[in-house]
Amino acid sequence: MESTVSLGEQLYALVSLLDPFCGPVGFLNLLPESSLLSCGDTGWGDEVARGFFVTLTLSLCTLPIGLMIGLFLSLAQQSAVRSLKIAANIYTTIFRGLPELLTIFMIYFGLQIAVREVALALGYERGFDINSFVAGTVALSLVFSAYASEVLSSAFKAIPKGQYEAGNALGLHSGKTMRLIILPQLVRIALPGLGNLWMILLKDTALISVIGLGDTLRWSGVAAKVTKEAFFFYGIACLLYLSLAMVSSIAFSKIETRVRRSGVSQ
Repeated sequence: MESTVSLGEQLYALVSLLDPFCGPVGFLNLLPESSLLSCGDTGWGDEVARGFFVTLTLSLCTLPIGLMIGLFLSLAQQSAVRSLKIAANIYTTIFRGLPELLTIFMIYFGLQIAVREVALALGYERGFDINSFVAGTVALSLVFSAYASEVLSSAFKAIPKGQYEAGNALGLHSGKTMRLIILPQLVRIALPGLGNLWMILLKDTALISVIGLGDTLRWSGVAAKVTKEAFFFYGIACLLYLSLAMVSSIAFSKIETRVRRSGVSQ
């Protein structure tokens, strides 16, 4: 019988080929086998690279979820419906006030218990467990959305009310006014603040290591304990986080420039 290869295995094989650390063209392959960062069984290059990709993946998964929730929260804060405004303010107060580490623990342990109880109530005897990646994504999304909503709310307030009136004068309904007139200005105003939140998110991913996620910090810590080379491996972790921050800073700077130019051309 021919063995079938799952989609997940195919994606993993593709990512392995493109791995700049230990892939076929990875620069860590240039190191001697005796090096601490060599790939394979003799070094820790594979583990550190895996942790780096987990950190990056966690950040990229959290960003759109947090932005979407944050946008809905900011719209609720601008709403004339008093109950929506109160609920949004309570949400942002809670998740901006709680320490991120406590939020992670509450989601990881509390959500796991809730899901298990619901599963048992539905007749699933074994229940379900939530892995650390999912719990980390949920927790960081909640925190990120609370701060993003404040940035977006400030951006909404910076847009003159005449912009809404202009949309109505042109015969545009509220949804089209929001999409064609308000959102482009909102992005331009809120982008610097969202860029700062992205930088904070990159650093907050390190907190997920406390619930067992094999990210950059966790694998660096394991390697440091085993090899007794704490300064070396934590220094590598510093370089990896700084590289992400530098690339992000350049990317956001280019995005801001392009958005600013598009706004001027309009």
